[in-house]
Amino acid sequence: MTSVPTPIPSRTQYVLEGIKHRILTGQLTPGQALVETELAAQFGVSKTPVREALKTLAGTGLVVMSQYKGVTVRMVDADMAREVYDVRLLLEPEALRRSVRRGASLDAARDALKRADEASDTAERSLANREFHRALYLPCGNPLLGRMLDEVRDQAALVSAVAWAADPSWEREATEHREILRLALGGDADGAASALHAHIASFVRRAFPATEAAEPEAQGEDGQA
Repeated sequence: MTSVPTPIPSRTQYVLEGIKHRILTGQLTPGQALVETELAAQFGVSKTPVREALKTLAGTGLVVMSQYKGVTVRMVDADMAREVYDVRLLLEPEALRRSVRRGASLDAARDALKRADEASDTAERSLANREFHRALYLPCGNPLLGRMLDEVRDQAALVSAVAWAADPSWEREATEHREILRLALGGDADGAASALHAHIASFVRRAFPATEAAEPEAQGEDGQA
């Protein structure tokens, strides 16, 4: 009896993950041009999978495609951070509140937190942190809400990568993650949602002080920060 071979990832997926890893580790910096021929040579593929990968990355907000400038890594500034984090502040705490009230399993969040603690590089830690947050909001009971938050995951990771490069604050954030999970596992839906709101707001406030004025608009319906 012959074994079924493990499927090999497509060239496009291979290039996509490779470029994303380079962006999230700072090897490709905001504003840097992404030239198809150069990337094709680096990854040992034709230009077609590179072009498709860049289109996908543009759709997730990690790169920008311009008729005149070509493709570049998306710039991160206070305005961009405010846009991304306003969405998270408005939606993510409510999604977590609903997850806790539904009694949803948070085992995936616990596992992601452990992977983040054991991460050996920024990209691995960023991925684990994104999975932690996703594991909190995904079981909220509203698939559309989950998809809306998924839309900003990569952009939030880019903001985090840039902020961590200037001020490595991931240890503080890990402590906040543990407190959020503790409250959620204890069934304190409002407390967990409030802690998550404070966690998101404090990060963007520290990293991009110019966004501070936007925070009151993003407070929850109960006014908690």
